Amino acid sequence: MDFSFTEDQQMIIDAVRELGEEELAPGASEIAERGEFPWETVELLREMDLFGIPIPEEYNGLGMGFLTWAVVGELLSTYCSTTGSIFGAHVLAQYPIMEFGNDEQCRKYLTPLATGESIGAFGLTEPNAGSDAGAVATKAELRGDRYILNGTKIFISNGGEAEIYVIIANLDPSRGSRGLTAFIVEKGMPGFEFGKNEKKMGWDALPNRELIFQDCEVPVENVLYKPGRGFRVALDTLAVGRIGMGVGAVGLAQAALNAAVVYAQQREQFGQKIAEFQAIQFKLADMATEIEAARLLCQKSAWLKDQGEDFGKIAAMAKLFASEMVCRVASEAVQIHGGVGYTRDFPVERYLRDSKLFEIVEGTSEIQRGIIANRLFREHRI
Repeated sequence: MDFSFTEDQQMIIDAVRELGEEELAPGASEIAERGEFPWETVELLREMDLFGIPIPEEYNGLGMGFLTWAVVGELLSTYCSTTGSIFGAHVLAQYPIMEFGNDEQCRKYLTPLATGESIGAFGLTEPNAGSDAGAVATKAELRGDRYILNGTKIFISNGGEAEIYVIIANLDPSRGSRGLTAFIVEKGMPGFEFGKNEKKMGWDALPNRELIFQDCEVPVENVLYKPGRGFRVALDTLAVGRIGMGVGAVGLAQAALNAAVVYAQQREQFGQKIAEFQAIQFKLADMATEIEAARLLCQKSAWLKDQGEDFGKIAAMAKLFASEMVCRVASEAVQIHGGVGYTRDFPVERYLRDSKLFEIVEGTSEIQRGIIANRLFREHRI
């Protein structure tokens, strides 16, 4: 494996670090407290062409691949987890269009997604279709030159703010997952409305909104890939999404570790800095080691994707390990801060609240373990 970067890639990464230190980190807590979609930071990403990192140059992207995208996603999540999560959710609309769309679809939809002119979102989850992606009940019916969609999606990140959506609906529920079909749906299409924005334990500024389809009219040319092949689109998109969730978890964990290291060198008890106590040193050492292990899993999965290799198992491992790791690291960061860590005067309490989501979305930890085990059985058949 070679995780080295070209001069252009390294320039982007260095520029993101500078952006994070000067623009994102100072306002991250305010964004979370305000609880509103941070268009101001989205505009900063647009200005730097960051949304185009994994997209081919022919569609106004930078063509830098998923490893660069993963490193940038981690950095964004370290400096401002809200901005990092928007960046990660955006690719869930970009990737299926890039991977399965025809040239006309890519030019019409992928191009504005690459420049950031349009924000994207992916609509799979429903009240009865979460871990069981094949249970999608949103119905699609062909009428003339249009498909008519009816149903509801929930917990959709970037929902309501995004302009371009990739939606999974079922053409033939009697066929289960074989009836699933992917559609590109634009904000403002007749019959497409937004419902409630969930009030969550954390991530107050990240919208997770209902998408409501009531006789929503979608042109036949907006079918992505082929009718009845939406399950393939969904699974491939989720696999890439697991890389994104992994790097988001690593970024948040790095922020928690950074805060704990700084605080440990400031706080005094029993006549010395708490950083001088071996118990604190061991906590920090374990936190740093787990972060580095998760980071390497995420980068390996992104590198495999760039090489055109099978990355699904490693992506599931990366998502599983990173999501559980960030919960441990964030909890230890609060512990190191002591009483003040439980107050909103310090960001570590927010990191702890935000960390739990990683074990749930884009496939729970239990789902990831099932994916990994199934791959092991396939690789070692007897």
